[in-house]
Amino acid sequence: MFVDKAKIFVKGGDGGNGIVSYRREKYVPEGGPAGGDGGRGADVIFRVDEGLRTLMDFRYQKHFKAEKGERGKVKSMHGANAEHMIVRIPPGTIIINDDTQEIIADMTQHGQQVVVARGGRGGRGNCRFATVSNPAPDFAENGEEGQERWIVLELKVMADVGLVGFPSVGKSTLLSVVSGAKPKIGAYHFTTLSPNLGVVEVGDGRSFVMADLPGLIEGAHEGVGLGHDFLRHVERTRVIVHVVDMSGSEGRDPFEDWNKINEELALYNPLLAKRPQIIAANKMDMPDSQEQLELFREQLSGLDGEMEYEIVPMSSLTKQGVQELLYKAADLLETVPEMPLIEEVKDVAERKVYTLEQQEDESFTVGKENEGFYVESAAIEKFMRRVNLNTHDAVMRFARTLRKMGVDAELRKIGAKDGDTVRIGDFSFEFFEGSDYFYE
Repeated sequence: MFVDKAKIFVKGGDGGNGIVSYRREKYVPEGGPAGGDGGRGADVIFRVDEGLRTLMDFRYQKHFKAEKGERGKVKSMHGANAEHMIVRIPPGTIIINDDTQEIIADMTQHGQQVVVARGGRGGRGNCRFATVSNPAPDFAENGEEGQERWIVLELKVMADVGLVGFPSVGKSTLLSVVSGAKPKIGAYHFTTLSPNLGVVEVGDGRSFVMADLPGLIEGAHEGVGLGHDFLRHVERTRVIVHVVDMSGSEGRDPFEDWNKINEELALYNPLLAKRPQIIAANKMDMPDSQEQLELFREQLSGLDGEMEYEIVPMSSLTKQGVQELLYKAADLLETVPEMPLIEEVKDVAERKVYTLEQQEDESFTVGKENEGFYVESAAIEKFMRRVNLNTHDAVMRFARTLRKMGVDAELRKIGAKDGDTVRIGDFSFEFFEGSDYFYE
């Protein structure tokens, strides 16, 4: 089964906790604090593996949680960092933050990797907080929580040449003739429900990857039929081979079919209208095909536009013209740059490239509620999770941090007085002018 879209949850490993410990050894004068730092949590890293071609693995496993860092050790020894979690993905995968729809990365090259969820930093042990005024601190930090998020993976098949056209025009048959691929072939619409890839040997030492893409129908740009499931993969092809049933079977007009498919491509992404295209006039072994081809040439010459299209008469059944088509596709590929960049993704205007390297936001807001006050700040709440507020030393350190941030001054401006209750997240404190907070 071909899977080209998946939604998964990723979480970086939590950092290990720092510990409180002291050295009391006979021959170590003034031993003092010796609690070690916790290890760093593991990152979740996505790495491209060219041996994969679908997102099938993510259909069965949707949660990826990295290992936690080891807690600190005695004698000021650092806890071990956790080993990073490597998740393999196929080339052509776009990673999107599900909450913001921002693009984290566009993965196209073998071995390319990106961190999608960073592990948390390890907490510091009490040996880190020793000062002249407090030579024996009785507190340590907890490890930082790892990042977590839901992400969407979108796979766009990476092929040099993509076969497009209405259903049953002979795309799968052509791929089976020119490569070792064995796509399902049937005399009914939508035989091909997912892309098929094959390596094509041109015969002069050149080769390229060809994709038989599912058939289009009118309205595909709005999601009709296979719709976006098909069009997503066309964006990755460097050259389009537009297969047209020149026999006019089923009472169809070859030129009208060709025109409708091009309209669907342009409506989905205007850049696709500028992609190099070869017209493969298929089924030339059928009666009346030659007359239809002449009419097709006349209609094509009457079009206004900058694009020039080359027509290759051929028959997948008799292999007439197939070799000529391969030569022309290989020649055209030599003039086309590598894979389209992320800027060519449809609706990229609404998608900003995402970065995990963000500055810490230390802003906060204060206000009144009922008979007390509250402080709201993501940075302060994150800091609180790292501080063990069960000791007096830790509470005093927390109070000094708030004072340096200006929280005390802002609370006094809105009327906070000694003994008033101040809520920060799930904790409540008593406020005093000296900026001493006492946890309730």
